[in-house]
Amino acid sequence: MTTKTTKITSKGQVTIPIEFRQALGFEPGDRLDVEQNEDSVVVRKHQSWAERTAGILAAYRLDPPLTPRQERELYMQAVADEQEAILRQADENR
Repeated sequence: MTTKTTKITSKGQVTIPIEFRQALGFEPGDRLDVEQNEDSVVVRKHQSWAERTAGILAAYRLDPPLTPRQERELYMQAVADEQEAILRQADENR
Protein backbone atom coordinates (compact mmCIF):
# COMPACT_ATOMS: atom_id res chain seq x y z
CA MET A 1 0.00 0.00 0.00
CA THR A 2 1.30 3.45 -0.93
CA THR A 3 0.55 6.47 1.24
CA LYS A 4 0.70 10.13 0.22
CA THR A 5 -0.23 13.17 2.29
CA THR A 6 -2.67 15.76 0.98
CA LYS A 7 -4.84 18.37 2.66
CA ILE A 8 -8.48 19.39 2.67
CA THR A 9 -9.29 22.82 1.24
CA SER A 10 -11.73 25.23 2.88
CA LYS A 11 -14.35 23.88 0.46
CA GLY A 12 -13.76 20.31 1.64
CA GLN A 13 -11.92 19.30 -1.53
CA VAL A 14 -9.02 16.85 -1.54
CA THR A 15 -6.49 16.42 -4.33
CA ILE A 16 -5.81 12.81 -5.22
CA PRO A 17 -2.12 12.48 -6.15
CA ILE A 18 -1.53 12.06 -9.88
CA GLU A 19 0.17 8.66 -9.42
CA PHE A 20 -3.02 7.34 -7.81
CA ARG A 21 -5.29 8.93 -10.43
CA GLN A 22 -3.26 7.44 -13.26
CA ALA A 23 -3.01 3.99 -11.64
CA LEU A 24 -6.76 3.90 -10.96
CA GLY A 25 -7.83 5.48 -14.25
CA PHE A 26 -9.48 8.50 -12.59
CA GLU A 27 -10.21 11.25 -15.14
CA PRO A 28 -11.48 14.81 -14.65
CA GLY A 29 -15.26 14.73 -14.30
CA ASP A 30 -15.38 11.09 -13.10
CA ARG A 31 -17.90 10.35 -10.37
CA LEU A 32 -16.41 8.79 -7.25
CA ASP A 33 -17.98 6.83 -4.41
CA VAL A 34 -16.69 7.85 -0.96
CA GLU A 35 -17.09 5.34 1.85
CA GLN A 36 -16.45 6.11 5.50
CA ASN A 37 -14.96 3.38 7.68
CA GLU A 38 -14.26 3.70 11.39
CA ASP A 39 -11.11 5.79 11.02
CA SER A 40 -10.62 6.10 7.28
CA VAL A 41 -12.22 7.02 3.98
CA VAL A 42 -12.19 4.85 0.85
CA VAL A 43 -12.61 6.42 -2.61
CA ARG A 44 -13.65 4.27 -5.57
CA LYS A 45 -14.56 5.06 -9.14
CA HIS A 46 -18.36 5.09 -9.35
CA GLN A 47 -20.00 2.40 -11.43
CA SER A 48 -23.58 2.66 -12.55
CA TRP A 49 -25.97 -0.19 -11.86
CA ALA A 50 -25.64 -1.23 -15.50
CA GLU A 51 -21.83 -1.29 -15.30
CA ARG A 52 -21.86 -3.27 -12.04
CA THR A 53 -24.22 -5.90 -13.41
CA ALA A 54 -22.95 -6.11 -17.01
CA GLY A 55 -22.26 -9.72 -17.82
CA ILE A 56 -23.63 -10.95 -14.50
CA LEU A 57 -25.69 -13.61 -16.25
CA ALA A 58 -22.84 -14.89 -18.41
CA ALA A 59 -21.91 -17.50 -15.82
CA TYR A 60 -25.49 -18.76 -15.90
CA ARG A 61 -25.84 -18.93 -19.70
CA LEU A 62 -26.90 -22.34 -20.98
CA ASP A 63 -27.47 -23.98 -24.34
CA PRO A 64 -30.30 -24.49 -25.28
CA PRO A 65 -31.67 -21.06 -24.30
CA LEU A 66 -33.56 -20.70 -21.05
CA THR A 67 -37.26 -20.07 -20.73
CA PRO A 68 -38.23 -16.58 -19.51
CA ARG A 69 -39.10 -18.06 -16.10
CA GLN A 70 -35.71 -19.76 -15.83
CA GLU A 71 -34.01 -16.51 -16.85
CA ARG A 72 -35.85 -14.60 -14.11
CA GLU A 73 -34.93 -17.18 -11.48
CA LEU A 74 -31.27 -17.17 -12.50
CA TYR A 75 -31.23 -13.37 -12.63
CA MET A 76 -32.60 -13.19 -9.10
CA GLN A 77 -29.95 -15.68 -7.96
CA ALA A 78 -27.20 -13.66 -9.67
CA VAL A 79 -28.37 -10.46 -7.98
CA ALA A 80 -28.48 -12.25 -4.61
CA ASP A 81 -24.94 -13.58 -5.21
CA GLU A 82 -23.72 -10.08 -6.09
CA GLN A 83 -25.36 -8.57 -3.00
CA GLU A 84 -23.81 -11.26 -0.80
CA ALA A 85 -20.36 -10.53 -2.27
CA ILE A 86 -20.80 -6.79 -1.63
CA LEU A 87 -21.85 -7.39 1.98
CA ARG A 88 -18.98 -9.83 2.52
CA GLN A 89 -16.51 -7.25 1.17
CA ALA A 90 -18.01 -4.56 3.41
CA ASP A 91 -17.59 -6.84 6.44
CA GLU A 92 -13.95 -7.50 5.49
CA ASN A 93 -13.29 -3.76 5.24
CA ARG A 94 -14.46 -3.11 8.79
